[in-house]
Amino acid sequence: MNHLKDATARPLSFLKTVKAVLWSFFGVRKQSDHAEDVAKLNPVHIVVAGLLAAAVFIATLLLIVQIVVAK
Repeated sequence: MNHLKDATARPLSFLKTVKAVLWSFFGVRKQSDHAEDVAKLNPVHIVVAGLLAAAVFIATLLLIVQIVVAK
């Protein structure tokens, strides 16, 4: 339980977490950056940023499909 408290108190901001999540969506990441993210990113921020990025991605795809089908 103490390990979880330590993990959620990690120092990186939510914006840096969003940046790391977007890079993971792209699929390109240096090993050294990945190791730094694992050590510093807050796991709660990662989950929230991942869900938000997935929702934006799906909404964008739906919008593109709507535009193409409407023409």
